[in-house]
Amino acid sequence: MHPATQFAGHFPARILGCCLLAAASALAFPQAAAPPKPAVGTKTPPAQVYGKLLSGMEKEFVSAAEAMPEDKYDFAPPATSGEFKGVRTFGAQVKHVTEASYYFFGGPNYSEAEDKAKSDAIEKLTTKADIVKALKESFVQAHAFVDTITAENAFVETGHGTRGGMAAFGLAHMMDHYGQMVEYLRMNGIVPPASRGGM
Repeated sequence: MHPATQFAGHFPARILGCCLLAAASALAFPQAAAPPKPAVGTKTPPAQVYGKLLSGMEKEFVSAAEAMPEDKYDFAPPATSGEFKGVRTFGAQVKHVTEASYYFFGGPNYSEAEDKAKSDAIEKLTTKADIVKALKESFVQAHAFVDTITAENAFVETGHGTRGGMAAFGLAHMMDHYGQMVEYLRMNGIVPPASRGGM
């Protein structure tokens, strides 16, 4: 007897039929086609460009913040393992970027008083849940800001930098601290979600 036939004999024909039907159904539906790439020379709106970059950074940054266990939010590399004296803990890294994002993406009318009040409130957070919640809220503000960037206003001085410049600086700032958070995760035996594939 063929090994496959022998194996199939252990299953009722009805179950085997259902499995074959499910497989056939899966093959019948075509995979979702990737959106076509814009033609060379196409002008992409600045809000769309910045929004896509911000969404990518948000996915990586938030997933990294969520990957670290709460009892490791106070982790910082020990000073004995290199020049790490006085560096921010993992939780402090997340809070720092959350605070800074309101500055970078607050818009031209964002005042120093608002910035201080927001930073003071974020600094008081102690639990992982509250810190991650504040982080996610800062991305809502960041998206609202980049959505207002147009070809006409992107590089107009506002007294608080240009919208395009502040957005670029805000993204670079996130990437800088994301790189540090990745090291903290790996030092605790955690592979960053963005490095696991499937993101």
